[in-house]
Amino acid sequence: MDVTLGADEVIERIRKLQSNGETVGKKQVKQSDPELMRNALFYFPSWDHALKNAETF
Repeated sequence: MDVTLGADEVIERIRKLQSNGETVGKKQVKQSDPELMRNALFYFPSWDHALKNAETF
């Protein structure tokens, strides 16, 4: 698996989606930004964990 983003970049991209008012549901992100999803699941045990880290990072 190619990891193209660092954990901090994953968090920043999630925050950017949220601040733009975009949906951050797992299904939607998997379709619209598969690279973000792959990298998030590399660093975090689940998409929910990645979202929680984006809120508290």
